Amino acid sequence: MRIYDIIYKKRNKEELTDEEINYMIQNYVSGDIPDYQMAAMLMAIFFNGMNDREISTMTNAMAHSGDIVDLSSIEGIKVDKHSTGGVGDKTTLIIAPIVAYYGVKVAKMSGRGLGHTGGTVDKMEAIPGLKTNFSQQEFFDIVNKTGISVIGQSGNLAPADKKLYALRDVTATVESIPLIAASIMSKKLAAGSDCILLDVKTGSGAFMKTLDDSISLAEKMVAIGENCGRKTVALITDMDIPLGNNIGNSLEIKEVIETLNGKGPKDLTEISIKLAGNMLYLADKGTIEECENMAKEAIQNGYAIKKLIEMVEAQGGDIEYIKNPEKFEKSKYSLELLVEDNIEGYIESMDTEGLGIASTMLGAGREKKDDIIDFSAGIILNKKVGDKIKKGDILCKLYTNNEKKIKEAKEKVISSIKFSNKEPKKIPLIFARIEKK
Repeated sequence: MRIYDIIYKKRNKEELTDEEINYMIQNYVSGDIPDYQMAAMLMAIFFNGMNDREISTMTNAMAHSGDIVDLSSIEGIKVDKHSTGGVGDKTTLIIAPIVAYYGVKVAKMSGRGLGHTGGTVDKMEAIPGLKTNFSQQEFFDIVNKTGISVIGQSGNLAPADKKLYALRDVTATVESIPLIAASIMSKKLAAGSDCILLDVKTGSGAFMKTLDDSISLAEKMVAIGENCGRKTVALITDMDIPLGNNIGNSLEIKEVIETLNGKGPKDLTEISIKLAGNMLYLADKGTIEECENMAKEAIQNGYAIKKLIEMVEAQGGDIEYIKNPEKFEKSKYSLELLVEDNIEGYIESMDTEGLGIASTMLGAGREKKDDIIDFSAGIILNKKVGDKIKKGDILCKLYTNNEKKIKEAKEKVISSIKFSNKEPKKIPLIFARIEKK
């Protein structure tokens, strides 16, 4: 078998066999297939695509290119959740305690910030003392004890994905739905959970900008999960507006706490209930409606916030910050951005990616790989799309420990918000739900 012949087939829009796909992945990881040939294959896939069987086979080969986490020592059903990335998306830390309260185990490996999107692990490390790096046995012990643990990605999970992504990044082949689906799902399969919930973002703050592309990606990922023996559901959720009001690490942890105490923003609460309900549904806890009601009850009765406190304590974090969020360190500098004299009407739209970039400028994310995050930096939105505004209203407040960063971030925020005399049409928070059927 030769990689030349496999490239030739896909260039000519032919279907690859399972043997050819497995050969390609195994020999690329081992170094026997050079980058220049794999780059040609990626471009052929980019233009000619893959069918569901091809994508599932490629994903499985990528997942098995390294360690496969065996979660069998954790009792009960294990449910994982993956978001394709957004601005202000802190739902993992809301929904995981909810479902863990009902006995569904969440043994989750999460990532750090990527580009304009925040990372769950970075947000968690804003809690003083909290650790996100444990041995596998310590990780399992925490999940068995509390029902929940969220840690940083560790071990040699899906090394094929790491190599392929680095190559895609420099060969203009990132925006390929088969390659994106295989990248995401290979890591989810390697992480070992029984069921997978996918939160596929769509809009200006998402990696998938159009609804059609988001639905297509979700359908491919659900097909992969099901073909590989994992019960899988996807929700297509809006990212044309930041989720919640707070963007930035400790600011978002505060909003997690508010939401679990029943005082969170309406949009964040609604999406969290839907996501948690679907995780409970995947674990066979009832119908979608019954599971969503269970999620609401966990918040209303204070069960979920107690479960978050259990997890934080088990991972070495100072639980007093969860009980009293005012303890979080505040930035040295802040700036209120006011509605200008000549503007009156409504906020028509927000460039959510632009707001994420502004938050990164303030220090809440990394502009370079080795940058140190300012946990207290970020943005709190006082007004969002559809809100009525007039002169003197506070649009948002910027926070940073580096005064020099405020001016540039302010300009980015201003350029990211558009106004109108007419009230804009309301956009749904959830566009679609996709499962095997």
